[in-house]
Amino acid sequence: MSALRKNIADMAGYVPGFQPEDAASYIKLNTNENPYPPSPRVIEAITAEVGEGLRRYPDAASRQAREEAGRLYGFDPSWIIMANGSDEVLNNLIRAFAGEGEEVAYIHPSYSYYGTLAEIQGAKVRTFGLSEAFEPQGIPERYDAKLFFLTNPNAPLGFTYSQNYIADLAGRLSGVLVVDEAYADFAEETSLELVRSLDNVVVTRTFSKSYSLAGMRLGLAIARPEVIAALNKIRDHYNLDRLAQTAAAAALSDQEYFRGCVAKIKETRAWFSAELEKIGYHVIPSSGNYVFASPPDRDGTRVYQGLYDRKILVRHFTDPKLSHGLRISIGTKEEMERTVQALVEIGPGR
Repeated sequence: MSALRKNIADMAGYVPGFQPEDAASYIKLNTNENPYPPSPRVIEAITAEVGEGLRRYPDAASRQAREEAGRLYGFDPSWIIMANGSDEVLNNLIRAFAGEGEEVAYIHPSYSYYGTLAEIQGAKVRTFGLSEAFEPQGIPERYDAKLFFLTNPNAPLGFTYSQNYIADLAGRLSGVLVVDEAYADFAEETSLELVRSLDNVVVTRTFSKSYSLAGMRLGLAIARPEVIAALNKIRDHYNLDRLAQTAAAAALSDQEYFRGCVAKIKETRAWFSAELEKIGYHVIPSSGNYVFASPPDRDGTRVYQGLYDRKILVRHFTDPKLSHGLRISIGTKEEMERTVQALVEIGPGR
């Protein structure tokens, strides 16, 4: 259609992980979903909310969820915004800071959706590669990009950047450093303290992974109040429905259940990584709820197909920097045992 903006007509669009119609017949390890259910407190809260209240609009400010997040992370609620998935806040950060033709940057490989969101806005996209030691390459000593997205832990590779490196990078940027902490709950460090000490750092989080709420589409950002105020101007005024707000507050309030699920996933991650190494796979040490592993013959396509044939879904990327391996989400111990057994059957290749 000729009326379409040219950049929209020309762009490829983001391709999410495969979602089979008969998901129950697969071991589904391709979209980093949590293998455990949400907190019982979440289910109780949602059930209690269903009824008469649904005819009324939700709280436009998501106040209860923001207050719960503030108590947990140690911030005044004016430093927090709730979002319809962390993707919403990533999108709105670009809309707030990057005009048409202005530069948005990120590390490649990491979350490629940053590029898609920037293209929609008409912003210019620049990527920086990684060395063999996973050190970003080519970033100028003084860099004038409007936004720089840093996924920490890195997805899909799983490694982390030190807080010293992140602080140093923020100091080299004239624009905003967005630390995307989608998987930080499975790591040992976060950048939340940098938000307090550095005025150009924003941290984003999601409830999809560690809180088992991928189906609710919940996220948040923590930033200086002036940044939050700007994001509030952009978002849909009722961006979170009543059930989502209730789920977010309940999930954040049940830290005992949350810590138990995270601990099980980290324990299984360590076991699975060791088992992969025993059968000759190269495994990048991971701080997420997944591992990136390469078979001995570095033929990720072969192993992906072998697992698919056995009803096990993992993520394979066609990108030349990633096609040699697979990103494998951490499921239950039983699911990971069956995956190891399948990999042994598939074999190391030539």
